[in-house]
Amino acid sequence: MSQKKSVIFKKLLPVIKQYQAEGYTHEKIVELLKTSHALDLVTVKTFKSYLYRYASKDQIVNPVMSTSAPIPNTRRTIKKSAKLENVCYDIRGPILRAAVEMEEQGHKIIKLNIGNPAPFGFEAPQEIINDVAINLPNAIGYSDSKGIFPARKAVFQYYQQKGLFNVDVNDIYIGNGVSELIVMAMQGLLDNGDEMLVPMPDYPLWTAAVNLSGGQAIHYKCDEQNGWYPDIADIESKITANTRGIVVINPNNPTGAVYPRHILEQIVALARKHDLIIFADEIYDKIVYDGIEHIPMSTLASDVLCITFNGLSKSYRIAGFRSGWMMVSGDKSRAKDYIEGLDMLASMRLCANVQAQYAIQTALGGYQTINDLVKPGGRLYEQRNIAWEMLNEIPGVSCVKPEGALYCFPRLDPNMYPIEDDEAFMLNFLRAEKVLLVQGTGFNWPTPDHFRVVFLPAEGELREAIKRLDRYLASLR
Repeated sequence: MSQKKSVIFKKLLPVIKQYQAEGYTHEKIVELLKTSHALDLVTVKTFKSYLYRYASKDQIVNPVMSTSAPIPNTRRTIKKSAKLENVCYDIRGPILRAAVEMEEQGHKIIKLNIGNPAPFGFEAPQEIINDVAINLPNAIGYSDSKGIFPARKAVFQYYQQKGLFNVDVNDIYIGNGVSELIVMAMQGLLDNGDEMLVPMPDYPLWTAAVNLSGGQAIHYKCDEQNGWYPDIADIESKITANTRGIVVINPNNPTGAVYPRHILEQIVALARKHDLIIFADEIYDKIVYDGIEHIPMSTLASDVLCITFNGLSKSYRIAGFRSGWMMVSGDKSRAKDYIEGLDMLASMRLCANVQAQYAIQTALGGYQTINDLVKPGGRLYEQRNIAWEMLNEIPGVSCVKPEGALYCFPRLDPNMYPIEDDEAFMLNFLRAEKVLLVQGTGFNWPTPDHFRVVFLPAEGELREAIKRLDRYLASLR
């Protein structure tokens, strides 16, 4: 470069520093120097060379010598990543923040927004607590990145008992809850523009994880008129050349549907036909009512790659332990590269919290106390019935009876309640009646006519909350 360009460069150092402070890339600065200041540095490499030679020596030209306009002393706004623009999680969103503010002002809020059993008096099995405590001295260091052997062996044997035999211990990954593993599975698979079929409504972490990973969540319809079961024709109509997999949440959050065998077999057939991966979220597999059987998707998909997610948060009432697992089964022969990616991501976070891993073997092998809660007379069973019956008694409210999980997903008759913004509706209800619910659009339902009710509170509080909902809706009729 000529001496003239170097002189111009030195005079423009204040401008360059301002561009850097505003977050411009080197490529953009080179472009601006050419278009706005008649300085053609040609390449970024040349620009970096001049920065090193002049800026590092603090050879800042005297402002009197510069012909450039003075640069205002501004500081750039720190913004969230653009990757978060299509990510939301309204279960802990703006309405919860409003509820917290109200609590700080002294109001008592009935919270029906999150499936967290412990605060509602659902105690974890004491045997699990004891075994974790006894093993604390063994949990001080890192474990294998996939988890401790006894925990993975217990998960492996759990699925053997259900009739799955094409997995081994190395196919099991222990995670800090299922949430971490869902994000890991999506990050390890999706490139920009890839599509993932996700149920509508869904547990919103799935949509968020897909979008955060650069993919696009394509929502398939679950049919309220057919027990909230997936609409198979709608699923197939949305499969494209970019589709990588199908997410199945069973038992379903937020609807409480438990899918029968013929529905699951049709989904497996679609995955087989279109060469898709099945992602089976089965965290509520033990929380089923009325003698309904939960069928693990992995047992139906021996020739299709299936990634199963489960854990201890709900069935064993230890959500705070963050202890979950992911299992790879089915046709693994063509997935070696993807599995290598999962291994890499597991290693990058070193390991899941080791203390909670010691809960898994005890939980899966011991007496299943959840069975007492979901049978007739059990607390979850009775509270499910109370919530479902009371909601359906409210004029203009209808609710499909949940077959599993911890939630009702009732519908508001749009002719009786012409709601345009269901988030605003939930916020107004919170302020009026001190009850916290989550709007249906927070679960990626397309119309503002549903909401989710958690039926974990004890009977008295649950009845009171639904009575307040009835009273508030009466004021709108």
